[in-house]
Amino acid sequence: MSPPTGAGPAGRLHCLDALRGFDMVWIVGGREVVDAWATATDAGWLHAFAAQLRHADWHGFTAWDLVFPLFLFIAGVAMPWSLSRRAEQGADRGRLARHVVRRGLVLVALGVLYNVRADSLESHRFASVLGRIGLGYLGAGLVVLRWGVRGQLAWVVGILAAYHAALVWVPVPGFGAGDLAPGHTLTDWIDRELLPGRLHREVRDPEGLLSTVPAVATALLGALTGAWLRRRERDTLTSLLLLAAGAFLLAAGGLWSRSLPINKNLWTSSFVVWTAGWSLLSLGVFHQLVDVLDLRRWFVPFTVIGMNAITIYLLERVVPWDGWIAAAIPATWHGALVVELLGVGLLLRWAVMVGLWRRRWFLRV
Repeated sequence: MSPPTGAGPAGRLHCLDALRGFDMVWIVGGREVVDAWATATDAGWLHAFAAQLRHADWHGFTAWDLVFPLFLFIAGVAMPWSLSRRAEQGADRGRLARHVVRRGLVLVALGVLYNVRADSLESHRFASVLGRIGLGYLGAGLVVLRWGVRGQLAWVVGILAAYHAALVWVPVPGFGAGDLAPGHTLTDWIDRELLPGRLHREVRDPEGLLSTVPAVATALLGALTGAWLRRRERDTLTSLLLLAAGAFLLAAGGLWSRSLPINKNLWTSSFVVWTAGWSLLSLGVFHQLVDVLDLRRWFVPFTVIGMNAITIYLLERVVPWDGWIAAAIPATWHGALVVELLGVGLLLRWAVMVGLWRRRWFLRV
C-alpha cells in the first residue's frame, strides 16, 4: 500500500478534537462534579449517572469503561489524516513507519515515567494507559502502512478471533483453559510471568501485555473509519451511516458476549466490537453537530482540551491542582464537597488548557 495522500472532499475533521476533549473532561474533573451533586441532592438519576462513572468490577460494561477505548479509537480515526499530511510533505513509507514507531515508543516511555515511584524498582508499575495507547497506535499504524482496507479488516478479524481462542482454549497453569475469573486468565498469567515490577491489581494488570493485542484492533477499527471519512462529504448521510455502523457493531458485540463476556480488564474481543459501536455512535453525533451543522463554537470548551489531551493527562501527575485550589479560594470554601459542586478543579484545568490553546502550544508526540 502506498502512503495515503489527498485531503479528501471535506478537509479536516473538526469533531475529533471536540469528541476527544469531551472524553477527557470526565477524567480531569467531570466525574467528581457529578459525584458531588449526587451526594448534595440525593437525586436518584444523579446517583444512577454517578454509578455509570465507575468501572464494571469484572464482566459487564459501564459508560466509564468507554473512556479509554474511545480515546484509542479516536487516535485511529485521526491516523489517516496524520499520515496523509506527512506523505504530502514528501515522507515515503519508510519515514512514515519510523514516525509511527517513534511516536508509539515515546508514548510507552511517557507511560513508564508517569508511573514512576520513588521507593524501588520492584514497586514500579511498567504497564500504563499511555503505554497501551502507544502500542495500539504503533501496531495499527504499521498495518495501515502495509495493507489496504481488506488487509486491515483481515487483521482486525484475525486478532479478535485469535485472542478469543487464546482466552478460551489455551490452558493456564493451575487453572486450566477457559477460566475467566480474575487472576486466572491467560493474560493475567503472562503478566505475572513476564511483566517486571508490580501489577496494578497485584495478580493482574488491566493494561498488561497480551490484552494490549486486541487494543491494536480498536485502533485499526478507528483507522478504517478515518479512511472512510476522508472520502466522504461532511453531510447528514455520513452521520447517519456512522450511527448505523455503530448500531451494527453494538449488536455484533452483544451477540459475541454470549460466548465471550464484555470485559474491559481483559479487553475481550466482544469488548472491542461493543466499544467500537459506542465510539461510532459518539462520532456520528459529534460529526453531525460540529462538522455538518457547523456548531464548532459551542464545542470550543471541549476542543481546547481535546487538542492537548496528552498534556492535560500528564499534568495530572505533576501539577498540585488541589494545592492551587486551596490557595486560590476563600478558606470557608475549602470543603471538598463545595469545591466539587462548583467544579473548581475542572475549571482550573480548563483555564490552563485555554491559555495553552490561545498561545498555540500543543504537545506533539
